[in-house]
Amino acid sequence: MTVQIIIDHVPKAVRDELAERAAREGKSMQDYLRQSLETLAFGPSPEQWVAEVRRRKSMSDVRVPIAAIVDALDRDRR
Repeated sequence: MTVQIIIDHVPKAVRDELAERAAREGKSMQDYLRQSLETLAFGPSPEQWVAEVRRRKSMSDVRVPIAAIVDALDRDRR
């Protein structure tokens, strides 16, 4: 079952950006927004994501210096 959601007072610039993103993906704005809402509803919140990253990090003894990460990224870009 589906329900209708109406959002009032959306700034024109926001509406225009959403329309552009939908068009770039070859979707109607309705389909783009529906998919975005499903992702928002069923994916982790930013707080949940950070908590999960911290949990996983605490379980690992591996420590990589930031300089080593940057060097590896630079090598991959060459």
